[in-house]
Amino acid sequence: MNSFDAIRAGRELTLEAPPAAESQAFQVLRPAAGAAPGPLVFNSPHSGCDYPAEFVASSPLDLATLRRSEDSFIDEIFSAAPQYGAPLLKALFPRAYLDVNREAFELDPGMFADSLPLHVNTGSLRAAGGLGTIARVVADGKNIYREKLPYAEAERRIGALYRPYHATLDALLADAERACGAAVLIDCHSMPSQGAPANGPDPRPVEIILGDRFGSSCAPQISHIVESTLRDLGYRVERNNPYAGGHITGIHGHPARGRHALQIEINRALYMDETAIAPSPGFARLRDDMSKLIAVLCAHLTPQALANL
Repeated sequence: MNSFDAIRAGRELTLEAPPAAESQAFQVLRPAAGAAPGPLVFNSPHSGCDYPAEFVASSPLDLATLRRSEDSFIDEIFSAAPQYGAPLLKALFPRAYLDVNREAFELDPGMFADSLPLHVNTGSLRAAGGLGTIARVVADGKNIYREKLPYAEAERRIGALYRPYHATLDALLADAERACGAAVLIDCHSMPSQGAPANGPDPRPVEIILGDRFGSSCAPQISHIVESTLRDLGYRVERNNPYAGGHITGIHGHPARGRHALQIEINRALYMDETAIAPSPGFARLRDDMSKLIAVLCAHLTPQALANL
């Protein structure tokens, strides 16, 4: 069995009952016991591929189409983080089932059978486009559900998955801040190769986009370290266009208070066959390069360095 077959074997999809406890909803990969805590926390909120059987049965779409919304294998790409002293939080549930990179109640009212409470944000562009906390459509715009959902189902998923996930992410960042005086969140994502921007003199499509909310979610030195390291590794890197950072980056990025957040979007053509949803020969190189990036960040973003930003 070659390395890519091993990855596939380790990532076989399961159709399970909806996760009912934190341990079934997500996983925290932690540094070895006794390792000195550092300021970095890595997060992979969209790489989950445990599809509840009743969710799949409720959809007119096949599993391959539902999976188009995944950031497939991104947790594997950044899996070296614990080796360098940084925890990695990863969702096990799929983004098409619940998206933690949204507000808790950011919902499209047209997909529910009953009226929504006043606290629900029904006016966001993401909810209007069918890509709220509970998505109405997958990435290519196809409807996920045959029938409208009861609002109680949204509340159930948010209570069982969204709130525990965010509580865990909050706790990891608080632990880092207590130990080091500051915390740095690296929010890890992928983007479809189709439609990747290709402006400027470089003929290649953009390969990696860094989102720091136009400089407001992390100190500029952090964005610079990441960008320069990736460029030195040979990647075409851009900032904030079209991905400037999502909900997670926005709520955790407060540099003036010692909380920094940077989103990384990776072009899927670099590492996977987007039709087969399988690692490509480029997977090993990208994983190795992201391991180098993690090592650089852990070496440079020490508590002393962050105190001087």
